[in-house]
Amino acid sequence: MSNTEPIHIHRQDGGRRASLTVCTIVDTAAGLLVLWILLYLLDANRVNIFVKFVHGTADWLAWWSQDIFTMDTEGLRVILNYGLPAVLYVLIGHGIAARLNRA
Repeated sequence: MSNTEPIHIHRQDGGRRASLTVCTIVDTAAGLLVLWILLYLLDANRVNIFVKFVHGTADWLAWWSQDIFTMDTEGLRVILNYGLPAVLYVLIGHGIAARLNRA
């Protein structure tokens, strides 16, 4: 056995952990955005503390995409303005995680 094998295995474990961490973060962010879309479409009680939390978190995650799409149909506007960041977070995050997993 050479001396570099344990180091190489250790680096792979670190890459896998980092990859899993990134996937967990982006999946959670996308999940919260999708949850807000569902709560909105299902006309959830907006004074409920859980609904307020999800809405506030979704607003924070989607701050950059607010009002990109302005249409008359409010439900479609919410789907697009919160769905776009959810899709981008998943695509970019999983791309970064795949890169980390190969390192």
